[in-house]
Amino acid sequence: MKKVLIFYASYGGGHLNAAKSIQEYINANYKNIQTELIDCMKYVNKPIEKITTATYIKMVKKIPWAWGKIYTDSQKGPLAHISSRSNKIFAIKLLKLLREKRPDIIISTHPFGSQMCSYLKRKGKITSKIATIMTDFSPHDQWLVGSDYTDYFFVANDKMKDYLIDKNIHISKIFTTGIPISSRFLEKYDKDKILNRLGLQNNIKTILFFAGGEFGLGKSKTIEIFKSLVNNFNNIQVIAIAGRNLKIKTAFEKIVMNKNSQNVVKILEYTEQVPELMYISDLIISKPGGLTTSESLAMNLPMIIINPIPGQEEENAQLLENNGSAIWIKKQDSPYNILENILNSPEKLEIMKQKTNILSKKHSTEEICKILLQNNSISL
Repeated sequence: MKKVLIFYASYGGGHLNAAKSIQEYINANYKNIQTELIDCMKYVNKPIEKITTATYIKMVKKIPWAWGKIYTDSQKGPLAHISSRSNKIFAIKLLKLLREKRPDIIISTHPFGSQMCSYLKRKGKITSKIATIMTDFSPHDQWLVGSDYTDYFFVANDKMKDYLIDKNIHISKIFTTGIPISSRFLEKYDKDKILNRLGLQNNIKTILFFAGGEFGLGKSKTIEIFKSLVNNFNNIQVIAIAGRNLKIKTAFEKIVMNKNSQNVVKILEYTEQVPELMYISDLIISKPGGLTTSESLAMNLPMIIINPIPGQEEENAQLLENNGSAIWIKKQDSPYNILENILNSPEKLEIMKQKTNILSKKHSTEEICKILLQNNSISL
């Protein structure tokens, strides 16, 4: 039986969810392929992984500008060198796992996994095919470290493909497939049934509001936007997902109670029904993480972007706004003016919806798996 190892790292949830989507698709469609999902950083050094993931979460919550600077500075220079050097050291520990598992293909949804494996391949320690899945809509040079020994790069759009070509990566290695998403986002659901279960109507616009979850970014702006939705628009209904952010949930509930709008605003904590909720919605308000953005585009949902993390998410936001499928509410913007322009203009919303087709890659997961498993990389 052929083996595929899928590496991710726990810096944000997108890397893990993309890796899970790949594993689920392979397990469902390639019965002679054995898969295993591994947090590569936790494997090579659990204490450092614990410290760095905790630091990442604290930085993007408390001092996001500092994370943005690290993101930019790690493209090149001393910080980039330190990162690459550290991963060479960690690769020695990873080699033990790779010798034990002997995978035919290594898939990585985080640059650290790709870096460690490409280093080992350069040293002649492994011969596995290496595939890198870039999980944002703009490139970063950390993904490209060891590119001479990486066999596949999967990117979200042609702009990223052009960037990699400019970095002297051969075009034969680069595939514009999009970011892998769960097959659940391709399914058809009973819209009336879902709306009835939530106690909502089927004849007015439904807004899906992701409030930021555990990161809780831009709390005051998030509450301002939610308050504007509830207080100023009578032709909509709102599903607000507070996630694990109980402070946001409490603030939202107070706004709803004061307006007495419980019949058109539903506030949820953590939910595993995101595909169903996207399916019944007409617009999504969210920070622009790579995976959430890919899922929204696959559902042809226009976006209002809030609170992007400096660095990769701000780059995602700019690309989406330039494309016309999203509008980014910045700190200085009036939420009411932007919301009014969209919610009271069916033509505007329809144009944004049509624009999603330009960036949408609905079958990204299937395409990635076919390229890897039905080409010469694995003989089935």
